Amino acid sequence: MEALCYSAGRIMAVDPELLEILVCPKTKGSLEVVELPEAVRQGLVEKYREHFRDEEPVVEQGLFCDDSKLVYPIVSDIPIMLVDEALPAADIGR
Repeated sequence: MEALCYSAGRIMAVDPELLEILVCPKTKGSLEVVELPEAVRQGLVEKYREHFRDEEPVVEQGLFCDDSKLVYPIVSDIPIMLVDEALPAADIGR
């Protein structure tokens, strides 16, 4: 069963079972779903646009790890779980 998150007027499906098994690839710490600031969202849309030829990528949330202080963006409902693609927590005010 999927949990529904309401974000900026858009419903995003977040699979709770997936969130239970996902961990930070750097520290293996737990992750928390967080909203991304508008400026960060727009920058990520531009960054990932080339990967989405037929549609605009949707970026509204990320997965925050308190242990590593990294945020892994969720792009069109796909968590980008690469340390090199993660954002510093300071980018979202943490």
